[in-house]
This record gives sequence, C-alpha cells and structure tokens, in this order.
Amino acid sequence: METPKISIIVSTYNSEAWLQKVLWGFNYQTFKDFELVIADDGSGPNTKELLEKMQDEVGYPIVHVWQEDDGFQKSRILNKAIEACRADYIIMTDGDCIPREDFVLVHNINKAPGYFISGGYYMLPMNISEMITREDIEKQKCFNIQWLKEKGIPKTFKNNKLTANEFMSKLFNTFTPTNASWNGHNSSGWKKDIVKVNGFDERMQYGGQDRELGERLFNLGIKSKQLRYSAVCVHLDHKRGYKTPESIAKNQAIRKETRKKRLLWTPYGITK
Repeated sequence: METPKISIIVSTYNSEAWLQKVLWGFNYQTFKDFELVIADDGSGPNTKELLEKMQDEVGYPIVHVWQEDDGFQKSRILNKAIEACRADYIIMTDGDCIPREDFVLVHNINKAPGYFISGGYYMLPMNISEMITREDIEKQKCFNIQWLKEKGIPKTFKNNKLTANEFMSKLFNTFTPTNASWNGHNSSGWKKDIVKVNGFDERMQYGGQDRELGERLFNLGIKSKQLRYSAVCVHLDHKRGYKTPESIAKNQAIRKETRKKRLLWTPYGITK
C-alpha cells in the first residue's frame, strides 16, 4: 500500500446515518490521494458493519481505530488515530460534517511548513440534515445555496461560506473577525507538529479540547491560516448530551493554564 499524501481523521460515535453521508462526501472529492482514519469512541457493531460495507463502495482506504466505550473520551481516541495516520499531513473533521468536493484539495494546496489551517462549517437544521441523499452529495446540491433556500434555509451572512467565489472567499478569510483556532470539525496540520506538542490532552472531555491543542501549537511557534470561506463542509444537526457545565469549566481551567504558562506539551497526551 502506497503512503497517501494526506490522512483524514473523522471522529464518530454511534451515528451511522450521518457517518455514511460523510463517507460519500469523501468519495466525491476532486483530490483523491488520501486515507480516512475513523476515530471511533466506542460505537457498537453497526459502525463497524457500515465501514466494512462502505470500504467496497468508496475509492479510498478506511482505517477503523476503535476503543471501548468509557464515556466521552474523544481526546483519547483522536490520539490513537493520530498515531495510526500514515501521511505527513493530517486533516481532522467530524462524522457529522459532509465535505464539499474541493475540501481536501483546498487543505492540500494551502498547507505550508510552520502553519496549521482552520476551516469553517455551515450548520444545517435537522430536517435538511435528514433529507440529504447520496445523490444530493454526489451532485453537490447540499452545498448549493439555491437548493438549500428551496428547502427553507434563511438568508444570512453565513450563506457567503457557500456562495463566495475564489476572490470573495480570500477576502472573507482575511477579514473574518474570528481568530483562526484549531477547530475539531475542520482543521489540518503537520503530523510532526501535532506529535511535538503530544496531541490532545486526555483529561479534557467535551468542549474546547481542539482549541487547547491549537493553543499549544501557537506556543510552539506554529502560525495559523484562516480558510473558513474556502475549506467548506456542511454540519449535520444532532443533540449534544455530553456537554456539561462541569466538563466546560474543567476544560477552561486547563486552557487557561496552557495560555498562562505558554505550555507546548501535555503530559496527558499521546506519550504518557
């Protein structure tokens, strides 16, 4: 097996219907030299069955990295997935984000030594999330603002994420008020940089563990590129039952320490 140019980590937990749409999204990419590493935080057998079925139907290799269900342990499974990546460059996204056909291409042409990339997403309501078919993904209808408006999407500035041409998306990327942080749903960076800061802090439950990784990369001297208007995926709706005030507070305290002490390394990461 040849080493792929890019490894893409997709995190999932017991949501086969959404994951299947995401896998179709990666099947219709214009840039094809990648592997998909599924970071599975304890799903039941249905996810494994889906991945085995889909491996016969898609044109890229799927690597299934699984761990026992032990509550929300996304940081831990992401670290295992990072170790399993064969490429030098890693894109991270979630099993509820369907990538537009140029998603991998945009990450690939913008990757640069000393940088990580921060992409964006377009949030869809539940009715449209459920409605999207394989054909809608293949024909890229779910990224077409006219099609989404016909299905009832309101008119907002956010729509520019889907309609901006190359010039406009560059402009929006440059002037967007959001800082280019590491976002779990759409970011990419060099494996050696991620390993150098020891990956994700496994003490962190839901909320901000991706940002904290980005903060350690900043402390290491890595800069970030903002591409939220050109590296695009649509985010399918779901409940967030694992978001608790305790987990948010605990994570904020860890992030505060990372910033204050300018930490580059977590002792709770890939290498224990």
